[in-house]
Amino acid sequence: MSNNLENERRELLGLLKRLSYRRGKVVLASGRTSDFYIDCRQTALNARGHVLIGRLLFDLIHRNFPEAVGVGGPTLGADPLVSAVSLTSSLQEHPLHGFLVRKEAKSHGTGSFVEGLANLEQGSPVVVVEDVITSGGSILRAAERVAEAGLQVAGLVVLVDRQEGGRQVIEQAGHRLLSLFDRSDFL
Repeated sequence: MSNNLENERRELLGLLKRLSYRRGKVVLASGRTSDFYIDCRQTALNARGHVLIGRLLFDLIHRNFPEAVGVGGPTLGADPLVSAVSLTSSLQEHPLHGFLVRKEAKSHGTGSFVEGLANLEQGSPVVVVEDVITSGGSILRAAERVAEAGLQVAGLVVLVDRQEGGRQVIEQAGHRLLSLFDRSDFL
């Protein structure tokens, strides 16, 4: 990682700590309770945070999954990440087309779980992104939906790994997972 990207990584961590990180008891999407919460949407929807996320996640994806032509993830947490990475990738002249994975299939129209497939050919290598993982269930379900839609999942990338077993579950399922930050960056 270049010095400039390392400086941007530190800046993004500062924004995440200020805007997204909270101490205190909370029930997570996984159903587990925790003594801290990271709401990455607060940072991802901040103008500067959006730029930093796009640059840093694009760099991580481009270096580790150069074959990828698409990026997407489970709605709602991944939506701003997908937007940021897709925009940045186009500016870097290595376009990664975005897609979103619904929790439930549409009840009308195509009934699809994955939106944005018109931009990707069947069998295209893609990366699935998520804001935070705890148990890994959400990103794994998204990766399964993406594969069922006919895309090849090259890898998984998260902004923050809470280091609570999700990585092991994902790797046992046969996926490679990369994270920009982990629990130790916040505690």
